[in-house]
Amino acid sequence: QVQLVESGGGLVQAGGSLRLSCAASGLPFSNYAMGWFRQAPGKEREFVAAISWRERNTYYVDSVEGRYTISRDNAKNTVYLQMNSLKPEDTAVYYCAAYGRRFYTPSRVISEYNNWGQGTQVTVSS
Repeated sequence: QVQLVESGGGLVQAGGSLRLSCAASGLPFSNYAMGWFRQAPGKEREFVAAISWRERNTYYVDSVEGRYTISRDNAKNTVYLQMNSLKPEDTAVYYCAAYGRRFYTPSRVISEYNNWGQGTQVTVSS
């Protein structure tokens, strides 16, 4: 059974930083691209960042480019999201997800990710 468990969320002031972690089990983690998504109140879930299974390629939504960094440690079966220069509009529940196909380049399409964590709340105060 695949499990993805996020941690690291919390309350931070604007301009601050947080580091999210997502620990995976039940799947050959190093074979799968991983993604981070977020969902703000009253809004649809949106793509934030993704990293290829080989760690060579990363992808970001424009609104976080230059502020967020996705990384992974395949030895620890963990993917991270370092978030700097946080803004109130970054407030959301953040989810990690495993891409649905092994050895594939990740997309930004939510439906192509088939295993999800429970989410972790990030709140940025102004």
